[in-house]
Amino acid sequence: MGSSNLPFVVSYPVGLEDVPAHPLAADASDAGGRLGRLAGMRKLGLIGGTGPESTIICCRELEDKVCEAKGGAYFPPMTIESLSVYRVLGYCQNQDLDGLAAYLLSGIQSLAAAGADAAVFTGITPHIVYGRIAEKSPIPIISMVETSCDYLREHGYGRAALLGTVPTMREGFFRDALAQAGIEALVPTASEQDCIGGKIERELERGIVKPETIEGMKGIAQRLVDEEGAQAVILGCTELPLVFDHIEFGVPTVDVMRVHIDRLAELMLEG
Repeated sequence: MGSSNLPFVVSYPVGLEDVPAHPLAADASDAGGRLGRLAGMRKLGLIGGTGPESTIICCRELEDKVCEAKGGAYFPPMTIESLSVYRVLGYCQNQDLDGLAAYLLSGIQSLAAAGADAAVFTGITPHIVYGRIAEKSPIPIISMVETSCDYLREHGYGRAALLGTVPTMREGFFRDALAQAGIEALVPTASEQDCIGGKIERELERGIVKPETIEGMKGIAQRLVDEEGAQAVILGCTELPLVFDHIEFGVPTVDVMRVHIDRLAELMLEG
């Protein structure tokens, strides 16, 4: 797969001021209440392509979970707007968060036009602008960061290693959310972050998993467990399970994508 990563549906960027806000989307402080009001949603929209591997897994596993719970012979309606992970990372590298927000919001607008009742990002990195998008989104956006924090808090983790793209590890959006949930995020060193981020961008986003990448990431995560006391390892990039499915630790790994899939399936089955 090349770096152009063309969208399945052509959409045109809009400014943040051009999209009317949805009344539920604006209530970013009331996560539990907002999710409750989304129960029984008719159609879910996915912002995919960020990256493609996790988009495929998210769609397939969500369809399978709902189908199994319904007793078979049923798949829930969903629509996907596939954007480019390389554009997302480029906006982050250039510190152009307004451009990133407008790019993602244009995708959400396309999902709303296709009849989606709610939207989700299939990657963690887009959540760097979650707040500014949520208040302008035409439909509610269900945060993977929020569901991950809920899961970690409910399972009693107080210190957790956070791995992901460079923006996810270096910026505060995920670490701050974890801190608000009473969880200390332990991040790799700057050089380790660059190593992980490079492997994600050049290999994992294209479905490439090399033995040396597995060993390298295992060593970084193991150091955070042994030296800094991590009680769990957060797979804060939705492509990281491609590596960590081959690794065993003395502590659990928390796959944020599958935690989110479980919650989304519950919402689709409720009501």
